[in-house]
Amino acid sequence: MVPFSRILGHEKCDRYLFFSGESALGDNFRAFLYLIGLAYCFIGLSAITARFFQSMENVVKHTRKVVEVDPVTKTETIRHEKVWNYTIADISLLAFGTSFPQISLATIDAVQNIGKLYAGGLGPGTLVGSAAFDLFPIHAICVVVPKAGELKKIADLGVWLVELFWSFWAYIWLYIILEVWTPNVVTLWEALLTVLQYGLLLIHAYAQDKRWPYISLTIARDERPEDWVPEETPYFQQEAYQKVNFSEIKHVNEENGDIADIFSIHSENPTDPLHVTVPQIDDEAEILDKAKETMLEYTQLLTIWRQQFVDALRLENPETKKFKNMYLLPARIFWQFLLLPWRFLFAFVPPCQIAHGWISFICSLLFISGIAYIVTKITDLISCVTGINAYVIAFTALASGTSWPDLVASKIAAERQKTADSAIANITCSNSVNIYVGIGVPWLINTLYNFIAYREPLRIQNAGGLSFSLIVFFCTSVGCISVLVLRRIIFGAELGGPRLWAWITCAFFMLLWIIFVVLSSLRVSGFI
Repeated sequence: MVPFSRILGHEKCDRYLFFSGESALGDNFRAFLYLIGLAYCFIGLSAITARFFQSMENVVKHTRKVVEVDPVTKTETIRHEKVWNYTIADISLLAFGTSFPQISLATIDAVQNIGKLYAGGLGPGTLVGSAAFDLFPIHAICVVVPKAGELKKIADLGVWLVELFWSFWAYIWLYIILEVWTPNVVTLWEALLTVLQYGLLLIHAYAQDKRWPYISLTIARDERPEDWVPEETPYFQQEAYQKVNFSEIKHVNEENGDIADIFSIHSENPTDPLHVTVPQIDDEAEILDKAKETMLEYTQLLTIWRQQFVDALRLENPETKKFKNMYLLPARIFWQFLLLPWRFLFAFVPPCQIAHGWISFICSLLFISGIAYIVTKITDLISCVTGINAYVIAFTALASGTSWPDLVASKIAAERQKTADSAIANITCSNSVNIYVGIGVPWLINTLYNFIAYREPLRIQNAGGLSFSLIVFFCTSVGCISVLVLRRIIFGAELGGPRLWAWITCAFFMLLWIIFVVLSSLRVSGFI
């Protein structure tokens, strides 16, 4: 029988998070404090994901002005077309952004291990565990999110099949590297090929979306809604707009003038408060009027930004006001109190109306990366203090926590979008991004350094345990995808449907995840 000390060791841990006196607190108490800190970091990841998703909405709905001239009549026709293709937005912005905690964690782990012949254990273990969390618990949540009887199906099955193929191939490819091609070793060329396959995924998915001949599947698709998400004005914007005087802004149709694009803060939607149409300037008085309008717009942005801080410090919001239950209201207020430090910190993220949301998008990713670094340090300490195998922590707590943005983003997409495309695409594409970018880039960093410095490849510790987890994941994922296909055949949609069957599906997906976690943990701990 394998000794229990393989999972829980009793060696003294001298490492610390803030000060050296932590080691005097006792291992059990330190483990408890670090777990509380880890959970609080996951709460922060959840909070910043909401801001990230909002900024991404502004990026995706951005349009550009296209002028078409009739060759016969020379008549100019002006139309506005979307800058972003929905499929590319799902694979790049949504999947890459929500997977950024895992990517950051794996990259930080690789940088910390640079110069060593063996790769770090947290990165690959977390990404494989995150793939299982994405596929099973997130699908389980998305199935029950729609209202009772509401059905949400994938509009473009062809694109989903392409994304699904590359998602499965990513883990087959990882197994080939670890067990078939160069067992227990990763070479520079293998790492480079892993990263390049993310580009192939983008090209293939775009080709399928545009129905390019020879390389796309001839599968009919339903019309996708024109807007990536329905228009929804966030609460902090509503109050900000109420406090700003819009009487000086003239709202007219696009045919009556030109759009004034000042620092790219305007929506192209004429009904949007930030859409301003300015007539042709004829004299100095009109120039002054334009300057006043410009100043007013900057004032509006500053008001919205200031309102972010006001909302961050407010414990009661419209959601808490809906709670009439005297027992639930204190719990809700306590939850708002826990979120207060994170909300105040994230209030420094500029409003998503600036630069079409790009600045807010990048700042959100920077905050996510910073939290991921703290999570890495705390996880190392938990492994040190408790003696739990680092891979076990990576498969379970770390994978679940860093996948929280994926869960929040898919849940929001399942709630707000009319189809299931983005909610499910985020899951399948995040799994692809986890391998091609999340493992590929760290391996590329380490293999390149080892090749230059030592002329040696990168060696993988516990490659057998990782390969076993890949096999278990592949087998359980077949069961998950088969259920989604059955739901499409029986109910006509992957998400929603009869409440009873939705909850049964949810329970089955959660069971698959538990099977993966238990078998993987027992394997890396030496029990099987």
